[in-house]
Amino acid sequence: MSSSLLFRGGRVFVPGGFAEAVLVRDGVIAAVGAESDLVRLAPDAEPVDLGGGLLTPGFTDAHIHPVQAGLERAKCDLAEVYGLDAYTAKIADYATRNPEKAWIDGGGWDMSAFPGGLPHRSQLDFLDRPAYFVQRDHHAAWVNTRALELAGITKDTPDPADGRIERDPDGTPSGVLHEGAMDLVGLLTPRPTPADVDAALMDAQAHLFSLGITGWQDAIVGSYAGSDDQLPTYISAASSGRLKARVVGALWWDRAQGAEQIPSLVERRASAAGLDRFRATSVKIMQDGIPENFTAAVIEPYCRCGGTGLSYIDPALLGGYVKELDSLGFQVHFHAIGERAVREALDALTGTDPANRHHVAHVQIITPQDMPRFAELGVTANLQALWATHHLQMDELCIPFLGEERSSWQYPFADLVRHGTRFAGGSDWPVSSANPLEAMHVAVNRTEPGGSVHATYPTAQTPFLPEQSLDLRTIMTAYTEGSAWINRSPAGVIEEGRPADLVVLDRDPFALDPKDIWTTKVVMTFLDGEPVHGG
Repeated sequence: MSSSLLFRGGRVFVPGGFAEAVLVRDGVIAAVGAESDLVRLAPDAEPVDLGGGLLTPGFTDAHIHPVQAGLERAKCDLAEVYGLDAYTAKIADYATRNPEKAWIDGGGWDMSAFPGGLPHRSQLDFLDRPAYFVQRDHHAAWVNTRALELAGITKDTPDPADGRIERDPDGTPSGVLHEGAMDLVGLLTPRPTPADVDAALMDAQAHLFSLGITGWQDAIVGSYAGSDDQLPTYISAASSGRLKARVVGALWWDRAQGAEQIPSLVERRASAAGLDRFRATSVKIMQDGIPENFTAAVIEPYCRCGGTGLSYIDPALLGGYVKELDSLGFQVHFHAIGERAVREALDALTGTDPANRHHVAHVQIITPQDMPRFAELGVTANLQALWATHHLQMDELCIPFLGEERSSWQYPFADLVRHGTRFAGGSDWPVSSANPLEAMHVAVNRTEPGGSVHATYPTAQTPFLPEQSLDLRTIMTAYTEGSAWINRSPAGVIEEGRPADLVVLDRDPFALDPKDIWTTKVVMTFLDGEPVHGG
């Protein structure tokens, strides 16, 4: 490809408006402006026809798990089917095609496919081998009786401090392991080889490029929920040049330890220093779970079942840990879903340096009192917009247990805008689709995008709290400039002097009926002016 490219024939998404054309020289944006002006400026530039579509900055996913996604895609992946019959048929076929495997494992099952959100061990007992399947949200695992036996899990096995063993009425483990209990079986499953993990990362990178994603923040780099540490894989891929995306790794905070782990985090960060495409400069703290299994930390008890969820890190100690990380120049990347966890995260971040670009991911439930604090503290809200709809888990496993008032506090994007909050955008893939255009569709419409497993659910096209919707420019900016800012990436904005990380969309979503935003597709993706998808 020529060292000079002229993107023309459509519109260009730039801060505050649109331009006509972009000139790229040697991988850097050289000029942005009127097409006629840029043609005169560089008559020999190779034209890239936008075909009436839109040119955007490359998308950056600020909360994603690519290695786990790649590994799941290589195993028995249930993410593209739905319901018990479909799951068991796919699992049975996978087991038949892989007779040599000692375990049958994979992931992607949806809680909403089961009464009360809970599958049972007996539904996997048709297998002649132990089974371990991670739930779509990665907060639970579904196992069979053989797996429980191998792990020695019985009626008498206590729940771990950071998890729960689901049980039948007589106390027998039912086959669902929540949160930290997942490791009781997950760590027994066959370990992927370094070659397996490397292949998973490369597969994920190619998939993300096809969606226009040119950078990301891996939200857990470390050993968690039965997965091995991905840091060596990232370092190897970045050192060899095979990692082309701009990536930050969020080092996992081991919730079984305290401040004594901080020196090792410093060492891990240093081990990736000097790499062009990867830095380990963030620390991921998971402060709570999810409301569907009542582990999200809430202030008032859950309706119907009681309990207030789990704060994985003692709030009395959390602030000290965060301030020490902050003083060492780490960015803190919180998982906080329940309103108590959000408050605990904001409390811990009070007095920290905004220059470290701390952020709180998910922010499903925020009290009105805590809404202004993001902007006041300089903390970014890291949105997973795809979840803000009337999907099955929302209607059947969240709203009835959260209650009317607390349910109305969910995904309050517009309120956060009114308070001046900075946004980043992410998917949490493989928890949900990695497609940024689908997430943008939900942020604008608050309805399920067509083609999703929940798109035909009776209320899927009824807007969920529509007063909290965003305009398309705001959510696209979150997925480009906002997430790139979180990562300290030089990309994310189309302006002179920036790297030419660019995406060509097949149509201009700003010109579409909002209900059709999800139909927009990526035609080409460029990194430093070189095509990494399409072309």
